[in-house]
Amino acid sequence: MSLISSFRLVLAKPHPAGRPFIYGGVAVAVLGGLILGKWLFWPGVAFTLFCLYFFRDPERVPPPRPGVVIAPADGRVVMVGPAVPPAELGLGDVPRWRVCIFLSVLDVHVNRVPVDGVVTRIAYRHGAFLNASLDKASDDNERNALAIRMPDGRDVAVVQIAGLIARRILCHVRELDQVTAGDRFGIIRFGSRTDVYLPEGVRPLVAVGQLMIGGETVVADLNATTGTRA
Repeated sequence: MSLISSFRLVLAKPHPAGRPFIYGGVAVAVLGGLILGKWLFWPGVAFTLFCLYFFRDPERVPPPRPGVVIAPADGRVVMVGPAVPPAELGLGDVPRWRVCIFLSVLDVHVNRVPVDGVVTRIAYRHGAFLNASLDKASDDNERNALAIRMPDGRDVAVVQIAGLIARRILCHVRELDQVTAGDRFGIIRFGSRTDVYLPEGVRPLVAVGQLMIGGETVVADLNATTGTRA
């Protein structure tokens, strides 16, 4: 990545979900600067700058290659393996390949649609706030799950999972919405994880430890199947 590209990433406009936090930080800084003193001004400035960085929402260019699943989030792959999709999505109990992406507070937290299709189911579930990098976070943590049916009838699931300090999952799409790969569909505030469940028989092309760029990195080739099960 070039230096100019790096600056563009850092200085990208913030996601609308960050505005209350940014405005709040500015208000604290102004209040401190005009009335209460520097002891409040500098923390307000620091918080505002952090929120501008955390809520940055850079433009992404999905690969022009048809028939692929792209990463739904920035971050690092922490798990790759077969798993049953969340029961609330109604996708059955047959294990399929799952890729788990952990987002630190330094990653872009805007979630993106992994495939073209129609949102057939959205299911939110309350839960705990364990470290999102743990395997049991998939079952125990607060989460919001989406099922997307592609034009060929196959389903992909993507799950927003709250983390240790995350306290708000936002989803901007609705059931029956037509979505396109790379579209923004939500954001998770302050540390989280995003899982993607591939169609049955489709294997991932990524490995544990690999860095993902949401909306750009290819996770799987839908045309390369290995049978009906993971």
